[in-house]
Amino acid sequence: MYGGLMDDRIPIAGPSISKREIDYATDAASHGWYARAGEYPRRFEEAFAKYIGVKHAVSLPSCTSGLHLALAAAGIGPGDEVIVPDLTWIASAAPVAYVGATPVFADVDEHTWCLSAESVRTCLTEKTKAILSVDLYGGVPDYDQLQKLANEHGVLIIEDAAEAIGSEYNGCRAGTLGDVAAFSFHGSKTITTGEGGMLVTDDDVLHTRVLHLRDHGREPGDVQFQNTEVAFKYKMPPVAAAIGLGQVERADELVAKKREVFAWYQEAFEGIAGLTLNHEPAKTKNTYWMVTAVLDPILNWPKEKLMAALDQEGIDSRPMFHPLSSLPAYVGQSQAAAARKRNAVSYRLSPWGINLPSALCLEQTQVVRVAQAVRRILGKA
Repeated sequence: MYGGLMDDRIPIAGPSISKREIDYATDAASHGWYARAGEYPRRFEEAFAKYIGVKHAVSLPSCTSGLHLALAAAGIGPGDEVIVPDLTWIASAAPVAYVGATPVFADVDEHTWCLSAESVRTCLTEKTKAILSVDLYGGVPDYDQLQKLANEHGVLIIEDAAEAIGSEYNGCRAGTLGDVAAFSFHGSKTITTGEGGMLVTDDDVLHTRVLHLRDHGREPGDVQFQNTEVAFKYKMPPVAAAIGLGQVERADELVAKKREVFAWYQEAFEGIAGLTLNHEPAKTKNTYWMVTAVLDPILNWPKEKLMAALDQEGIDSRPMFHPLSSLPAYVGQSQAAAARKRNAVSYRLSPWGINLPSALCLEQTQVVRVAQAVRRILGKA
């Protein structure tokens, strides 16, 4: 495998690249032109759709572009509201602004850290057009309850599955749990193309609209450059798609490694008080893209302080996401002000949560080293 460590520092994230991906990428770079120009994107899309269990997959430059296309294809725009979880990366909410709609920040569940259906219910209005759920760190929200709300109010569920390749809810894979979904293939993700994304759906009408919008507003196959509207340029390069094809052909292996890494952490942290790792409710499968620890505030180790201590031990980490409504990007917006008063769980979790090293190149000895460092640091409390 390639992408291993160059020193003894333990990285937060990183891929597993095999000779298969390198051979595919070499072939795409050498021969993926002229008549073969679209071969690897097509093969990647077909393989990915089969793996997820959907009719349509559209390769893109990012998950963010996938969420943007999903919103635009659904006709969501100015005057509309889209409910998003407060505890997530800004890429989940930014596309709402791209189409001129308003993000409404709902709270998350105490255990899954994903969108709370109870909080969504309090946020629904006549302006709501979609619920944008996030499968945070590989976990999934209660989609039965979210779908019930969506059906009651006639709104879409757009699934941000950026971090959840291979995760499941009631036997269905992430990406099939809403009306349309988007995945990320950033270099830190379980499946990577360096940068990239994929939109998936079973909706034929939405899929057709997405294909039109992602190529400057022209019909697929158009050779006369007849643009019918001003749209976007969202396509994946063939070499990236070639890497993605190799990765999705190894998806089961990569997902299994993620779950193995989490199991190592569970074993290494056994018996330690005041530390909670990612949750996996009944009837779900968490692929643990990021192994995350939330500390009891009584230990007095907020995320910034713990990250600094781990850095001194040669261990990389990341903060649990800050609530979106707390970010400077949303200061002054009325919806953010309301969320800061409403979303108690997001604000309770965020200060005490960190992502631990979760790279696919990790070995058990490194996980043990991380756990020993955390135990030693917390022992100083």
